[in-house]
Amino acid sequence: MKSACTVMILAASFALAAALSAQIPNARDVVRPSAFPSFEPVARGKQMEIAVVMRIRDGYHVNARETTFDYLIPTDLKAEVPAGFKAGAVSYPKGTLHKFNFTKDKPLNVYTDTVVLRLPVTVDANAPLGEQHMALKLHYQACSTDVCLPPVTLPVDAVIHVSAEESHLSHAELFPKQ
Repeated sequence: MKSACTVMILAASFALAAALSAQIPNARDVVRPSAFPSFEPVARGKQMEIAVVMRIRDGYHVNARETTFDYLIPTDLKAEVPAGFKAGAVSYPKGTLHKFNFTKDKPLNVYTDTVVLRLPVTVDANAPLGEQHMALKLHYQACSTDVCLPPVTLPVDAVIHVSAEESHLSHAELFPKQ
């Protein structure tokens, strides 16, 4: 009788653990990043920006670039710049302060919903013409009110079409200053 109860308790524990893990997404699936150029095409010698739009799953947040505590992992965007391009410093938006069950004392500076990061890019006068790819790496740690997922780095492909002479503003809603 005692071993039957033990087996039932273990089976129930495994079933509960399986149900909980099924509800927790893979950290790679919490943020959906997409890259958009400010010009399509962009002329050689022109300044432009790449907007990386982060769509964060409902019920989750990621730490903002400026974290509340030093031990938190900030959102970070890095670019592998191909020949013919120069990248400037990424512009990160301010986060918003939110209190969570695990931080009763001080709210955390986080990103939720949709966030836009901007990378300034200069297209050199001798940049290769046609479709060019800039490899970006988005690093973040996603958390819900109950659990923090492991930090991940996602690849993001920024496609830039380089023209000899003409530029056309693209995705104006993402680039209010241009």
